[in-house]
Amino acid sequence: MTALAVVGTPGERRVTLFAEACARHGLAEPASLPWTSVLRGEEIRLAPGTLVRIDSPGEDAEADELLRGPGAPSRVGGGARWYAAFTAGTARIRQAVARTPGAVLLADTGEIAVMFDKRLCHARLSAAGVPVPPALPGPIEGYGELRRRMGEAGWGRVFVKPAHGSSASGIIALQARGAKVKAVTSAALEAGELHNSLRLRSYEHEGDLALIVGLLSADGLHVERWFPKASLAGRAIDLRVVVVAGVPTHAVVRAGRGPMTNLHLGGSRGDLGEVRARLGPEGWARALDVCARAAACFPGSLAVGVDLMIGVDWRTLAVAEVNAFGDLLPRLQGLPGGAAEGLDTYDAQVRAILARSGTAGQETSERETSVSGRDGSGTAGSGTAGSGTAGPERAGQETCGREAPRPGWARAVPARREATPCGT
Repeated sequence: MTALAVVGTPGERRVTLFAEACARHGLAEPASLPWTSVLRGEEIRLAPGTLVRIDSPGEDAEADELLRGPGAPSRVGGGARWYAAFTAGTARIRQAVARTPGAVLLADTGEIAVMFDKRLCHARLSAAGVPVPPALPGPIEGYGELRRRMGEAGWGRVFVKPAHGSSASGIIALQARGAKVKAVTSAALEAGELHNSLRLRSYEHEGDLALIVGLLSADGLHVERWFPKASLAGRAIDLRVVVVAGVPTHAVVRAGRGPMTNLHLGGSRGDLGEVRARLGPEGWARALDVCARAAACFPGSLAVGVDLMIGVDWRTLAVAEVNAFGDLLPRLQGLPGGAAEGLDTYDAQVRAILARSGTAGQETSERETSVSGRDGSGTAGSGTAGSGTAGPERAGQETCGREAPRPGWARAVPARREATPCGT
């Protein structure tokens, strides 16, 4: 019997949905490793042979305080401290796996660290030829420097992103022409502090913007040229594409009336069939290929969520983000005719885990095949194949004389030299 453990927040939807998928495949409920215990430095004990899944800390208030320090959970900021504590936690998990006989990580902690630093993630995608919007070189330490650098680049519209943010927290869609500015963000400026809001708001006074950018820049900024997105029925759209074991399996259209399409900010799910029709068979295949190549930059990660932007010409493509925990799409079924048709994102991952661990025939019915094998694509490597990260992303990966074993999930996808948005 395959033994699993999940590092997460007990009772949170992500943990529950994954456990339910395990049960549907005849697996025992995964052991729970609370993030709060990991972050407090408590001993991490694993049974030999355990497959360890790292999930998001979620919105647990205690975990947030351990990651960012005391303060209102709604506050924007503290990303650098959050990142340091989070990566220290994943290092402890990696060390526990390394010293447990037969235990295996289902994700590469170095890759997770890259995905949670927008600067590193953008650089990795660009180096691999994955189309991304152009970005200003960092660091950018305040509003004055931001405007100066925008002027030097000839950019009047940019997206300003906190380096370690998620869920659009602190992101600013900025348009500037001389002293005339307009910034759209979910961050609410209240008594000199920033707090997350569930609605978008606009700022048109440079004094407000200088304060907002100054507060955000303390944790590091990533600034990209604005990518004009395609629209349907007057709403800008983009796609969240989940890639499991190197194969794009699920996709949802996100539509919004403003520059941000996140569902929690008032966005809505769009019509995937209409998007596919507008792209045409060749364009849709190209879109999925871009997502697969983005995921291939993180071969040690079982699943990633790729945010794909489609240009106003319905040909140009660019990756906005790659999300380490981008699989929370409840009730979303796999792409019709695809490798995970009829499965949700968690079922698809459990089936891939069983296929890789060699127990798919024992714990699933014979008619079920692996996500990676159903379309004949296969996966790159097996057993303890690593991700091959280098430089600062690799810091601290060696533990107890060896690295924690982790599968190499992604297909070998040849890179194309398309670091800028691709159109043909």
